[in-house]
Amino acid sequence: MKLDKKDRKIITMFAQDPGVSQDEIARAVGLSQPSVAVRVRKLRDSGGIESQTGINPLKMGLYMAKVDIVSNNPTAIMDMFRGCPYFANGFTISGKSNLCLMFMSENIATLEAIVNGHLRSNPWVQDVDFNMIISSERDMVVPTSLTVDVTGEPPCGTLIQCRGCRSFQDKKCMGCPVTGQYQGWFY
Repeated sequence: MKLDKKDRKIITMFAQDPGVSQDEIARAVGLSQPSVAVRVRKLRDSGGIESQTGINPLKMGLYMAKVDIVSNNPTAIMDMFRGCPYFANGFTISGKSNLCLMFMSENIATLEAIVNGHLRSNPWVQDVDFNMIISSERDMVVPTSLTVDVTGEPPCGTLIQCRGCRSFQDKKCMGCPVTGQYQGWFY
């Protein structure tokens, strides 16, 4: 997609204030409101402007982890976490690692339990680099469903029940909201 100066200004204005009005944009770029509406629609249709609703985990007092992984089956690892409420996002990457996964939780111990119980012990995983995110330069929005359908079956496919796990018993890990074995405050 080719962007002109007016398109760049429109994108910048939305990035600075997602609630900016088309009238404000029209005044700033020197176009009529209907012309701005056409440009905004084209930008939205092409992916030039995206809107996302979610939470800012760090502002909400949650902890975030960035986990870089070397895996011989990255698709299976990514699939394992698709339905996990703690999973924020995942990326296939180049370099030493081939996956970067982002997780969020009420406490660090739950994040450690996810990494130790589901990744370090996984035969498809050769290496794990677990890092806590301390701060974010820009606001980060994570689309999150805060209502979880309790199915009793963990979305990660693990056979381990939280109630039988020492971390859960010691109240270090919050457990899995999907299984109904959850002792946290967020979900």
